[in-house]
Amino acid sequence: MAVPARFRQALAEHRSGYALPRAFALDPDIHEHELAAIWRQSWLFAGVSVQARKPGDFFRFDLDAGDSVVLVRDRDGQLRGLHNTCRHRGMPVCPQASGRVRRWVCPYHQWSYALDGRLLGSGGEEVDPREFGLRRAPVAEIGGLVFVWLGDAPAPLDEAARGLGAALAAQGLDRARVAHTIDYGVRANWKLVWENNRECWHCHAGHPEYIRANFDAAPDTPHHRRRAAARAAEHAVALAELEAPAAAHDEPGLFRFPSPGRWWSANRTPLSDGFVTESVDGRPVAPVMGDYRSHDVGTLRLRTVPNFWCHASADHAVLTRLLPAGPELTRIRVMWLVDGSAEPGRDYDVDRLLPFWRLTSEQDWDLCERNHVGVRNPAFEPGPYSPRREYNVMAFVEWYLARIGGA
Repeated sequence: MAVPARFRQALAEHRSGYALPRAFALDPDIHEHELAAIWRQSWLFAGVSVQARKPGDFFRFDLDAGDSVVLVRDRDGQLRGLHNTCRHRGMPVCPQASGRVRRWVCPYHQWSYALDGRLLGSGGEEVDPREFGLRRAPVAEIGGLVFVWLGDAPAPLDEAARGLGAALAAQGLDRARVAHTIDYGVRANWKLVWENNRECWHCHAGHPEYIRANFDAAPDTPHHRRRAAARAAEHAVALAELEAPAAAHDEPGLFRFPSPGRWWSANRTPLSDGFVTESVDGRPVAPVMGDYRSHDVGTLRLRTVPNFWCHASADHAVLTRLLPAGPELTRIRVMWLVDGSAEPGRDYDVDRLLPFWRLTSEQDWDLCERNHVGVRNPAFEPGPYSPRREYNVMAFVEWYLARIGGA
């Protein structure tokens, strides 16, 4: 894979322990290199299994760079990934974002395909159906999450499938309901969005709702360590009954992630006194999900680089998906999930379900956009990261440089 000259120049300017030079957030050649080296060579979070429950149900997953994959449940109940380009002349066979079909029919010349991509008809022309089925994209379902691989030769998933699947088992995302979805276009480079997510130094100034519920922004003092450990102990019995494994994190500050060889993580952390869920007032906003028997089990936190994080309380889960749309725009989807048996208006109200993470997310998007404006300034010079406050940002940059070929 050819490394662009602009990348080599920007890498030469980078000082270890410092923010990345501005070219990493602005340069189109570096962005194209990222697409090839990271986005088409990673397991990407696409959506959730319940978006395609029954045979024929589908939803589309698109990168603005042109990649488009249809995720469809076939007649055998397997979720398939099909590259959305007809094998005749390339017309997308699926123009809709989601829906249900019996087969795929290209709108151009009516080549038709089975749900699993096998060629059924070629407009009366004789071609070998074994040679011209829709190209398949590797897909994995893990605990109700759907991941897709856009390139060739997918990386092994065994470790991630075991770890994420075990952590998610009690949450019941595979039998949940999508209660609400909001799409955002954030005018910032995707790496700046990840850097924002990987530290909570900004939380006291930027997230008044979040800091009331969480220990992430608390100073690392004996008092706050005791409080976090005490809350974790209160959860231990309920979690032991559920056999819900996830790394425990019962101290102030963010769980350490990522590392150059580790693209996923799952941990459970306690909430502050008086909070049994991540809602504005700490009170439940929906019935418990999955196999939970109590609301007071802390939050399950999941992350997969380059494009996903999730905060899951006992009664709802909030999933965030990032996709780059050029060097200076990131498309973000936030999804709220509740238990599959929960009925809107009876068991939950979106006006109570949404505010905590809608406010926190939109506060972050505003910070990211303003950060990007500052990085665009020709006077910008990268400053030093704080090993005490920004250790995860430093780890993210190390992961990024290792993946893109600069480490």
